[in-house]
Amino acid sequence: MPVRQGGSIVIGAEQEPDCTDWIASCAGSIWGTFIMDIPTIPRVFEPKKVNGAWTPVATNVMASEPELTAGPPQKITYRINPDAVWSDGQPITSADFEYTTLAIRDGKDVLNRTGYSHIAKVDTPDPKTAVVTFSTPYANWKGLFSDSSGLLPSHLLADKDRSALMKDGYSWSGGPWKIESWTKGASVVLVPNEKYWGEKPKLDKVTFQFTADTAAAFQAFKTGQLDALYPTPQLDSIDQILSGLPNADSIVDPESGNLEAVWFNNTKPPFDSATFRQAVSYALDRKAIVTRLYGALGVTEPAQSAHTPLVGRYGGTDFAQYTPDLGKVGTLMQGDGWAKGSDGIWAKAGTRAKFTVSTMTGNKRRELTEQILQEQLRTAGFELTIDNTSAGDLFASKLPKGDFQMGLWTLVDTFPQPSLEASFSSSAIPTADNGYSGLNMSRIDVPGLDQVLDTAASTLEEDKRIEVSRQADKLLADSAALLPLDVIPNILLWNRKIGGPLAIDPARGPFWNLAQWGLVG
Repeated sequence: MPVRQGGSIVIGAEQEPDCTDWIASCAGSIWGTFIMDIPTIPRVFEPKKVNGAWTPVATNVMASEPELTAGPPQKITYRINPDAVWSDGQPITSADFEYTTLAIRDGKDVLNRTGYSHIAKVDTPDPKTAVVTFSTPYANWKGLFSDSSGLLPSHLLADKDRSALMKDGYSWSGGPWKIESWTKGASVVLVPNEKYWGEKPKLDKVTFQFTADTAAAFQAFKTGQLDALYPTPQLDSIDQILSGLPNADSIVDPESGNLEAVWFNNTKPPFDSATFRQAVSYALDRKAIVTRLYGALGVTEPAQSAHTPLVGRYGGTDFAQYTPDLGKVGTLMQGDGWAKGSDGIWAKAGTRAKFTVSTMTGNKRRELTEQILQEQLRTAGFELTIDNTSAGDLFASKLPKGDFQMGLWTLVDTFPQPSLEASFSSSAIPTADNGYSGLNMSRIDVPGLDQVLDTAASTLEEDKRIEVSRQADKLLADSAALLPLDVIPNILLWNRKIGGPLAIDPARGPFWNLAQWGLVG
């Protein structure tokens, strides 16, 4: 539907990010990526659907497709679009590639170094050409400067305290939008970047209003205070969507990059035992959980891979071995020296099979999931207690420091190439020595897994990479290092006063093309 130039809208945002220093450990919130990172940070590749499959495609930052020289050594040559500039008018240059690489590879307090640790050097033969040379082959090279980290402006950040300059918002941009303001606890306001060389936004202003309470967000949407929502699919929100919302349209897309799982702390008792993890996995009826949560949307099957649908061709179905089986639970527990007490709970050497589950307070869907887990585990002889906290405390402190036994959260893929090493390699375990950086919050260190992940990361031949990635899935499943629950469907709701090609990108979220949104007529 045609849209006019100008005007403003207000969008509900479920979470407020902890910071906007996108390469730091405080930047783990996917909502920060959705509302400020993607709209302002330039990237080399972006996901697009090509012949039905999500594929990395070069962006308008590039003058041409980056060139791969397999080597050895492997090299990538990037030729930068001469029109590509930062919002202050300064050109995007090869120095930005070099600065970004060194900040991630060698910096402190870095959330995810995946891929950058493979880079030996970045040459800058001229301002619009960067040549990246690898110390070891790296298959997912298209994810560099594209996936969790885009390009950062060297001329503004080099030799300065990046965190101090970025963590509370920044005024510069290399995308179609700029951050006009971030009012902590209230909202983020985006305005057009007038220096952007691509398609400029239709709207004059977009406000993201923080609305963590789903019921309150839906009420605000119904009354017109919010013009769009991207809600986590809670039961009450699903009911409201199915019953119809006045003057609103919606999209429900089950093909997402979101994997909800039961995460075990592999280094903390009782989950430091693979046998115990397997027993718990056989105690759970995941299909019943998924049907209870998403059956109304037609989603009833549990996830059977550590890969999300966005990179599904690299995954297997090895977690399908875990169907509810109290007989196997008993065999595993008794074989490991456990016996049921008079209260029906397993015990061993005076220790009861009692543990906690942690997730973010106020997320009704996860709280319901916890209640179902409690019931199912109690039937199988396990006592589960709930230990929830705020999203900020959970992701900034509790999980990085390993202060949990079992957790519920979402692994989010933001690029259509596999990167299991980022979440499951032992080198990605957060520790005091690395400043609690890294995404392997579950402290997974399965024998042989690192070697398989390294092979997958360095194998340039696609068929071999698929084969090896599926081997990683099998190792994770056989050791019950985690237990996938479901692929969370994506839902986007908007008031019909908004037009444009609204669509959900499973990698970049619902606001990936916000520049094309506008007011109807």
